Amino acid sequence: MPTKKDEEYARPATPPDSSSLSTVRAAAKDCTACHLYKHATQTVFGAGPKKAPIVLIGEQPGDYEDVAGKPFVGPAGHLLDEALNEAGLERKETYVTNAVKHFAWEERGKRRLHKKPRWSEVQACKPWLLAEIEAVAPRMIVCLGATAAQSLMGSDFRITRARGQIIPCDWSDYFMATYHPSAVLRAPDEVDRDRMRAEFFADLRQAAKRLSAIG
Repeated sequence: MPTKKDEEYARPATPPDSSSLSTVRAAAKDCTACHLYKHATQTVFGAGPKKAPIVLIGEQPGDYEDVAGKPFVGPAGHLLDEALNEAGLERKETYVTNAVKHFAWEERGKRRLHKKPRWSEVQACKPWLLAEIEAVAPRMIVCLGATAAQSLMGSDFRITRARGQIIPCDWSDYFMATYHPSAVLRAPDEVDRDRMRAEFFADLRQAAKRLSAIG
């Protein structure tokens, strides 16, 4: 289990000065910029083709992803795939990653449950995310959830105010933030779950439409 001393330890990561995704990925395997590496199975780097037109950014790997070493392979990933397919976007043509590359968790019996990463951990990992974005050079970035959106747009960014809005940003032609698929799955009741699911799917359709328009 992480200790308080562990959680106070974080400094910005130092990716290699390279436009090669494989070089950056290899370096990220040995990242010790914050304490999360001590308690995770492995670094979970992004996946997808270099020069993908769209980058999708989540919060952090979950338990499934920590074991598999790949992003969005659990239930949230399945919902993301469904939404992408419905929007006419193929997962294999997108680049999918997370703001934080190690699984932040807390122990509950024999289970490892998701724990929201601290702001210092998000900031420590941000250089890896920026290195990925620079290497891929997407036309559009879609952030899934508040942590991902705030990692790029600042801590004042609010999904509740800006969800689904397409705006310019410093790292691509367009930026959008929407729900994290796990938030849809964890909605407290069926009415909220159905509403969030519909909005999430509509947001990705809108992103796909804009992407198609800019070519």
